Amino acid sequence: MQLTFASYNIHKAIGLDRRRDPDRILAVLREIDADVVALQEADRRFGERASVLPREAIEKHTHFVPVPLTVRPDSIGWHGNALLVRRGIDLVDASVVPLPTLEPRGAIRADFLAGGRRFRVVGMHLDLSGLRRRQQVRTVLAHLEECDGHCPTVLMGDFNEWSRHGGSLREFHAPWHVLSPGRSFPTRRPVALLDRIVVSREWQVNHCGVHHSALAARGSDHLPVFARLGLPKF
Repeated sequence: MQLTFASYNIHKAIGLDRRRDPDRILAVLREIDADVVALQEADRRFGERASVLPREAIEKHTHFVPVPLTVRPDSIGWHGNALLVRRGIDLVDASVVPLPTLEPRGAIRADFLAGGRRFRVVGMHLDLSGLRRRQQVRTVLAHLEECDGHCPTVLMGDFNEWSRHGGSLREFHAPWHVLSPGRSFPTRRPVALLDRIVVSREWQVNHCGVHHSALAARGSDHLPVFARLGLPKF
């Protein structure tokens, strides 16, 4: 089974031209053509924290459906984190993962079923503080330990980690493999590997990278990152 996972901090759909353009973000998502996408900064900052990507538009103009969390009626996620999944992949379970934080950060987790295989995905947006990031990674890993049953897992999001191998990334030991898709921030001249994908040992990593396109170069202050992963047969 081959699946593509992507992570994209959409900056509330505000591009480098300072315009909020949800349709542009949806077009970038169509370009990536992933099976599961973790979004960060997908909600407006104030008020009802409504999603900047209307649910109806996602379902009408892409092959995705948002993973329902029923936390806020006008949001598609939790603290700006959202998971989108390709139609035809079944949702088994989903929950929020409360993180220790001084900022409005969070993580969300969902279990899916495709090709007879169950797999797990966590989307997250970690703190600007290095100490807090390490605490948040430990919290996510502890949550996974408490989940019902072990299955192949993918963690992805904006880690806000400027170190290539240190900092919060030191919290990942075997069986975790930290991928470095490439420099994704800031969009105009990427220098930092803030957006990461971490996989459990069951996955075969076929390819990972940063999605560059004319639309992605304008759509947000981050570029999307992706990984194409495979699971061996039983």
